[in-house]
Amino acid sequence: MRFHELAVPGVVEFTPEIFPDARGRFVAPFQQSSFVDAIGHRLHLAQSNHSISRRGVIRGVHFADVPPGQAKYVHCVRGVLLDIAIDLRVGSPTFSRWESVLLDAEAYRAVYLPEGIGHAFIALADETVMAYLCSTGYDPAAEHTVCPLDPALRLPWPPDQEVVLSDKDRTAPTLAEATRTGLLPTWSDCQTRYSELRAAAPRSAG
Repeated sequence: MRFHELAVPGVVEFTPEIFPDARGRFVAPFQQSSFVDAIGHRLHLAQSNHSISRRGVIRGVHFADVPPGQAKYVHCVRGVLLDIAIDLRVGSPTFSRWESVLLDAEAYRAVYLPEGIGHAFIALADETVMAYLCSTGYDPAAEHTVCPLDPALRLPWPPDQEVVLSDKDRTAPTLAEATRTGLLPTWSDCQTRYSELRAAAPRSAG
């Protein structure tokens, strides 16, 4: 398993080895030992989600209150999608910066998004399946959205693609509105949370 940190601090891309043979292929998109080497603590798994989307569907930009926040480890099970991580941590040196990764069912790359990072993606093929490993369970009172079409974010949605959004995502506040109303997590609170996670778990994945 190869991994490297992207331009948004704490966001890590993982690339697993694929083992093909006459029967087909085998791949392990998540490996705890590689995760610990990259992040410094285990992934606490509280919930596993799958979303199925037709081409042009945008989901996000979603994030959760910190603490505790919700970290996500995401990969594409079927189809292809453009995955986007946005730094929503107020006070971060890379606040509002985003990074995109093409995820598909050929390379099985995965992306880890720590607490405080906004997550969005667009399905680039019908019946695209996104798998999420989540560090906390669903808590509607603590989960929020920034509008993915906010022009200030300049997210790289395909210009010739008709997009489909939920009403909640389409009418969500802009980044400026979310900042002004105190909706976003802070860099300080996120750093405290990351330190707590590293202190609570040994680096060894054994």
